[in-house]
Amino acid sequence: MTWHASILTLFPEMFPGPLGLSLSGRALADGLWRLSTRNIRDFATDKHRSVDDTPAGGGAGMVLRADVAAAAIDAASADAPDLPRIYLSPRGAPLTQARARTLAAGPGALLFCGRFEGLDQRAIDARQLEEISIGDYVLSGGELAAMVLLDACVRLLPGVIGAEASLGEESHENGLLEYPHYTRPRVFEGREIPDVLLSGDHARIARWRREQSEALTGVRRPDLAARLKRD
Repeated sequence: MTWHASILTLFPEMFPGPLGLSLSGRALADGLWRLSTRNIRDFATDKHRSVDDTPAGGGAGMVLRADVAAAAIDAASADAPDLPRIYLSPRGAPLTQARARTLAAGPGALLFCGRFEGLDQRAIDARQLEEISIGDYVLSGGELAAMVLLDACVRLLPGVIGAEASLGEESHENGLLEYPHYTRPRVFEGREIPDVLLSGDHARIARWRREQSEALTGVRRPDLAARLKRD
């Protein structure tokens, strides 16, 4: 079965966007995954096609209506009932490489792209949406976050990346940040490729890369380094 990304958004014209280019775009054209979009506004019930209303209790901004969102989710789920339902939200659990790998191993994902102040909590609860965040910051909407999540998943699908063995050494695959990379020319502005990488001694190279990964992780992501020590 082809991996399926089902997108619920107020701006379906934003897709595939960058996902239509490079590795993900080629994989989409080759049928390694498929993308479908639905406009949330199509499920509005009034003549103005309203999808939002003022927040209960007062406050700034607008909130996506539960009834409109639920109708859109139900329509998408009817076509793809096995897809996990995800709401892209800055308050969600952080997107991790492990979560991307789990999603990539499944049938796909149904992604709800929020806007305004967010989505009525009743829709989140009633439709059992998993909230996922791509970082500790706020975007104008969930579309860009959905693209990030999809790119992280699609590149892991079989046949998308030629040298699949390289995936195992990437940042976050083994709890470490990836080691530095070098290529020709041998000398660039007085900076040389480390001798060990030109030694041909694969055991030494592997040790050097591991040491570099551990050192880099300790400096830039002490939280990851601490987690490795606990494990």
